[in-house]
Amino acid sequence: MTGIPAWTSHLALLPRSRFLLASGRISRDRHGTWERNAVVYARDGRPVSRFCAGDDIDYLLTDRDGGIWTSYGDEGIYGGHPESSAGLARWDADGTRTWDPGGRLPVWPLGGNAAATEGAVTWLAWYSHKGAFLSRVAPGTGDITTYRNPLRDTDGIAVRGTRMLLTRRFHDRPSVELSRAELVDDAWVITTQEKLRLPGPVVMHCAQGRDGVLWLRAGDSWLRVETSASARAAG
Repeated sequence: MTGIPAWTSHLALLPRSRFLLASGRISRDRHGTWERNAVVYARDGRPVSRFCAGDDIDYLLTDRDGGIWTSYGDEGIYGGHPESSAGLARWDADGTRTWDPGGRLPVWPLGGNAAATEGAVTWLAWYSHKGAFLSRVAPGTGDITTYRNPLRDTDGIAVRGTRMLLTRRFHDRPSVELSRAELVDDAWVITTQEKLRLPGPVVMHCAQGRDGVLWLRAGDSWLRVETSASARAAG
């Protein structure tokens, strides 16, 4: 596809061969209306919907039902934008907000840094002035279970049952710190850590967690890391 806007910060796949492009930052037009910074495209590259997904998007992930999950930075949360103020949100492809924490987090977020899906469940990694957290959002009900994050500066997570992978990148370097954690007595505990050498440098938004598998984009390659296996390169 050609003609991708220069402002694009996030790319995510949607069901029925659609995809989403979104900008992390937006502004108001001359009438004071917030710009629409998210565009859903059909398979042929034709835009089918446009909407405002909030300002200062830190992280964006889509689920298997076509939901769009967003977490926001402090300028979005505290900057007066109504769609960003909750810190975390879920949208449908038409731009309707279908979920937010609704005051059910232990502390208000300052920003988000990673997310993953596990079947129909979504995990969101975020931080606040009181530390880092992991929130599990249940399908259907939207109920939240929040845990302390055992790793600071997390930028990638993948979850399968009581096991979790967490990564911390070294910007523009071909390596990440890979941690494995287990859920013990209702708390995530790191069991092993290693420095994982990659075939190319890593950048922001380089990790995607899907059903216990962490995909890492490094240079021109994707690496697949299982919750119970070593990393494997994929094309």
